[in-house]
Amino acid sequence: MPSRNAPLAGIAMMLLGILLFSLNDVMGKWLLATYSIGQLLMMRSLAALTVILPFVFRQGVRRTFRPERPGLQLLRVVFCSSEVALFYLAVSYLPLADTMTIWLAAPVWVAILAALLLGERIDARRWLAIALGFAGVAVALNPSGASLSMPALIALLGSFLFAAMMIANRYLRGTPDITLVTWQSLGALLTGLALLPFGRVTPSLADTAFLGLLGIVSMGAHICVTRSLKLAEASVVVPYQYTLLVWALIFGWFVFGDWPTPAMLAGAALIVTAGLALLILERRAGAAASAIEATGAGAP
Repeated sequence: MPSRNAPLAGIAMMLLGILLFSLNDVMGKWLLATYSIGQLLMMRSLAALTVILPFVFRQGVRRTFRPERPGLQLLRVVFCSSEVALFYLAVSYLPLADTMTIWLAAPVWVAILAALLLGERIDARRWLAIALGFAGVAVALNPSGASLSMPALIALLGSFLFAAMMIANRYLRGTPDITLVTWQSLGALLTGLALLPFGRVTPSLADTAFLGLLGIVSMGAHICVTRSLKLAEASVVVPYQYTLLVWALIFGWFVFGDWPTPAMLAGAALIVTAGLALLILERRAGAAASAIEATGAGAP
């Protein structure tokens, strides 16, 4: 039986995971001033693989590298690796808060992809929330101003690929977390190696350690978020993911001296509102479905 404190523990783990993700983003943006995306992905992935290797042996090498539905696993790796590379590309040109605002459009993409690929029904209220989310994206991109740039469009594509990865995760929900993270890290490593010829700077010993720390922080973030979703329902902990935008504003201003435009802040507010509305609607739909099942089970 789950502990009554499990939801609070889940919220705490989610908050910690989002803080670690924010630190990962800040470190990545700072390192990109000196090192290429290929180097960043390679070193980050090597550090992550070093951390998870003992867990791979504990789970079993065969089970890790011969998972179910390998074709879908490969497609998920492509989505994930491309999304990370696009994030680093976008954040190297855009302020951190701007990049994260556009990335928060992912729940809107998820709702649409779930309808198209998973057959989930979208009612009028969900369509309204989706429209609100895209209105927020449009406001944030500010087509009549300087915000609508190639890096902003790259960030938008990255948010779509992140949503595609989340849909793949739904299909692969029976796959152990260690297997998913291992394949994900290997994909990022191969992507980094492929991009390495396009720019390489020999890092100092201190920077090598910092690049390795980037991978460890990223792994810690993934572990915290995964544990959070096991301790509490998604509808309880997912809203706290939006603290990512708060950290992006704080770190962007404190570390890089960036502050988002009024249009970006207004767009962020609309996107967060749409995401929370979709989450509430999904929770109500799930509760209604559970009530119907319980009624059916109790019928003679």
